[in-house]
Amino acid sequence: MNIELIQGQFNAKDAIDIITQMIHIKIKFHENKISKNSSEEDIKMREKKIKQLQKDLYEARKYIEQKDKAININAEIEISKNV
Repeated sequence: MNIELIQGQFNAKDAIDIITQMIHIKIKFHENKISKNSSEEDIKMREKKIKQLQKDLYEARKYIEQKDKAININAEIEISKNV
């Protein structure tokens, strides 16, 4: 099953806004999963993912800000069962 989450052409401001909001949701997910009961290994893994997402967001913003044209964004979620 696939869910077409984003598909379209956006100006730079809207593209940055959409990508920023999506990445912030993912960061918040990882932050919420860190609890007192989390193992040190799990916490470090989630912190690493958060740092990577922050880096990716920075790079995406930098890339988009350098463009003076419309930006195409396509994002699809693929859902499948483990066999």
